[in-house]
Amino acid sequence: MAKIALYGFGRIGRQFLKATFKNSGVLPAVIADIQSLPTLAALLSVDTNYGRWDQNVSTDGETTLNVGDKSISYINSKEGIPDWGALGIELVVECSGRATTRTGAQAHIDRGAKYVLVSAPSKSLADCDAVLLKGINLEDFDPDSQKIISMGSCTTNALAIPIKVILENFGIQYGLFSTVHSYTNTQSLTDQPMKDRRDSWAAAENIIPSSSGAAKALQFIWKDLKITGKAYRIPTRTGSIAELNLVTEKDCTPEEVKEAFRKAAQSGELKGVLDVLEDEWTSARIVGDSHSSLIDLPLTIKEGNLLSIASWYDNEWGFANRLAEVTQYLFKRVQ
Repeated sequence: MAKIALYGFGRIGRQFLKATFKNSGVLPAVIADIQSLPTLAALLSVDTNYGRWDQNVSTDGETTLNVGDKSISYINSKEGIPDWGALGIELVVECSGRATTRTGAQAHIDRGAKYVLVSAPSKSLADCDAVLLKGINLEDFDPDSQKIISMGSCTTNALAIPIKVILENFGIQYGLFSTVHSYTNTQSLTDQPMKDRRDSWAAAENIIPSSSGAAKALQFIWKDLKITGKAYRIPTRTGSIAELNLVTEKDCTPEEVKEAFRKAAQSGELKGVLDVLEDEWTSARIVGDSHSSLIDLPLTIKEGNLLSIASWYDNEWGFANRLAEVTQYLFKRVQ
């Protein structure tokens, strides 16, 4: 029987497993990482951002992870990618952060997997076969031609959803976005030289300008989309917001825009992926929320032909839930 493997058991990999349990999905048969399993199990059981998990977690040495009444094989991949073919793995969920190039993702296929779902934006449009997002274009999946699939980033998902709503209702000429994003593992807790110079300053003490791969990923979905942007990393553990500033093709009022989001959140492809906030909140409101985008309706403003909207998202939990759902969809399609 074909199986799923999870490669990389860091922040997103662990939340992915929790989301799969929550949604009663098909669990990975194998988890692979380069760290000691008992330590990873402890991090799975108690999480600084989300607290203690309601499942019992234990290990059988370094080979088996037990969660509730389920057991998952563990492989230490320090020596390289496991032989997926011998293990009967059909789909690898790639959460190591090292498969953003085609070479990195192809390595899993060379080891016997048939499909790779990358939990990150690919470096370029040539580095994956498709960017597939739930609620946007997931049904376009072609098992025959699309073997390396990118889920984009948490920001890609948070932006794609309002872009879809605005495109379908009012059209978009062009736009700019800025995302205010919690710090991540690519940064340092203390001042020290880093590859990206701005990341050389302490993540928990600075507002740090950064780049965003979301614009490239969005253009894989909408080739003619004229939107680009940047990111700012801030001293919060999780929870982010993206501001999207657009010039629309059709004239619209803020109330018409708000109503379009309310309608999209209640039914159709975006139900369960999009939500709206009618009241005034801060980032604490959306930590642990599984939606990819929560539109802050009071922050919807318009000046002349310039429309500004704000999309909140829990950059870990929201994205992990979409990753779990897309995994289940792809796995059913390739059986």
